Amino acid sequence: MENQKLPNATISLILGIVSFIACCFTSGFGGVLLSGIALYLANKDRRTFAENPEIYGNYSQVKTARVIAIIGLILSILVVLLFIGILIYAGSVEEFQQMMEEYSRQYEQQQVN
Repeated sequence: MENQKLPNATISLILGIVSFIACCFTSGFGGVLLSGIALYLANKDRRTFAENPEIYGNYSQVKTARVIAIIGLILSILVVLLFIGILIYAGSVEEFQQMMEEYSRQYEQQQVN
């Protein structure tokens, strides 16, 4: 009898990988969401595998997806905390944008001199 594949292994792996990208481009919130979903699906497949391990053949893919999702979740949480820290330091989004524009002007002036 051929081994079956766990149903969420591939999608949890893909979501875990995409969470790395999302953590950098969405202030971390997208990465938290995607890695949370990937972790949920990987844990669901772990429980499915534990019930009947002899009929499934891709458990290593689930373990890999779970590790990647955990790493993505940690990185995303760090980015969220960094973003919140920057907002607290700057005071608000508008002040942060003004601060970044000022840094850009100072940088351009240093390049000219």
